[in-house]
Amino acid sequence: MVGDWCVAGDLIFQSGSESETAHLATVLAGVVQPGLTLSLNGQLGAGKTCFVRALAVGLGVNELHVSSPTFVVLQQYVDGRIPLAHFDVYRLGDVDEFLGLGGAEYLDSEEWLCLVEWGERLGGVLPADRLELSISHTGETARSFRFTATGPVSASVLADLRRGLGCV
Repeated sequence: MVGDWCVAGDLIFQSGSESETAHLATVLAGVVQPGLTLSLNGQLGAGKTCFVRALAVGLGVNELHVSSPTFVVLQQYVDGRIPLAHFDVYRLGDVDEFLGLGGAEYLDSEEWLCLVEWGERLGGVLPADRLELSISHTGETARSFRFTATGPVSASVLADLRRGLGCV
């Protein structure tokens, strides 16, 4: 593995390949819990959907069922250990459109794990306590993943992720 390290409370993981990215997502899948929101941000093609797919598979979702919700905004997966709501809000015009689709009901639920691609576009609608993930290209198949916790629940998940990756 290329490596991972902790910086000022955040976790930065350098992935050199899709298999390393899948490993990161699988470790995260082992420590996430219902009620958590993960906001994924990065340029087009950064790997947000690839990461979500690997996380969903890590939760036990059938890989053949996992697809990008770009044109439908929301995909729901209930065949894993936690019900998963996967949003892609890139094409939404504004926050009101997200709310009109019932997005807040998922974000406010203690039953669903919510993964929101382009979460930065939703502003204050996202829960105050969430795990932020910023993904950036560092090479053809290499990516940098920066996780930031914004509250006590997400901080606990981030601490568990650190331990799972051996970054103490």
